Amino acid sequence: MSSNPSHSNSSRFEGCTLTGALAVTTQIQDAISIIHGPAGCAHHNFSLLHATLLGSDAAEIPHLLSTHLTENDIIFGGEEALEQTLAGVLEMRPIPASVFVISTCIVDTIGDDVGAVCAREWGVPLAAVPTSGFLGGVFENGVVNALIAAGSLADPPSGDCGGVNLIGEKNLEFDVEENYAEVRRLLSLLGLPVNLRFVRGIRTADLRRVGGGAVNVLREPSLRPVGEDFRRRFGTPWIDSFPVGLAGTLRFLKDAAALCGVESEAAVQAEAAHQEEMLSRFADLAGTAVRFDRLHPLLREDATAARVIEEITEALDLRITEAGTWLPAPYPAPVGTAGIRRMLYRWRKAIRTGR
Repeated sequence: MSSNPSHSNSSRFEGCTLTGALAVTTQIQDAISIIHGPAGCAHHNFSLLHATLLGSDAAEIPHLLSTHLTENDIIFGGEEALEQTLAGVLEMRPIPASVFVISTCIVDTIGDDVGAVCAREWGVPLAAVPTSGFLGGVFENGVVNALIAAGSLADPPSGDCGGVNLIGEKNLEFDVEENYAEVRRLLSLLGLPVNLRFVRGIRTADLRRVGGGAVNVLREPSLRPVGEDFRRRFGTPWIDSFPVGLAGTLRFLKDAAALCGVESEAAVQAEAAHQEEMLSRFADLAGTAVRFDRLHPLLREDATAARVIEEITEALDLRITEAGTWLPAPYPAPVGTAGIRRMLYRWRKAIRTGR
């Protein structure tokens, strides 16, 4: 996490770089993530990830190891501890299909050359993920670095179009599966299948297919460095966000169709009609006085969420006033038409109950 204590520094709210990386690598089911650092870093993140998975009804154990750096390692260097841990991984049965080495703040501070250790021949696909949060990184930097590291294990593009890749889904997000279902539904209107969820609930062999997609759809604009890296590596064009808002959802259909060389008119018309029908279910809210917590630090800096509020309040003729019923602001912004529908059900409940 950034050490800048300013209240205007939004990175203070964005979480640990290490956690961001692990939110990606632990979704590779036959991989091991090695946390190169003190045991406490592994314990903290194991507990967080395990609790989050349980909250989503997924009784999974994150595949984590720690190099267990001691005070002696921190003084004299921890590369030997990393080498010993990697050697121990190779003695596992079965041997993990891939290994990701996640560096912690302390090893980057003392200068361990994690990249050099990982570059040796270990007999298993291995990638180093830099996550030096203390030196300026935040959660999203960990996600970006882990996705790029996972992409380094992919095969060269074969020229075969395998559909659409979804890049960087928010694995710790409560609505992650609902958002996936909505994007898949929208793509199906264009006759486009999902090639790969990169990275969620897949195996090492699946990573190799990321270069075969016709287009990469990024979860959010912060992942643009991943989109650019994959464009350079595989030649794959990208869309910088999941669909957000009414107009944004229609635009998403047009953009995906254009990049994949298919017609979009019928799909756009069908989705526009679907949106009108969805909004008609909430016609009873017309004229209601409402208000939003626009001072929330994340919402303040998320112009997309603010646009969704403006778009939906106008579509439903809601009146924004200081005396109105407080409504939960959408953060992150709801995905697609289905995301807006879920948000409106929450708004209706708040209006009817007064809280």
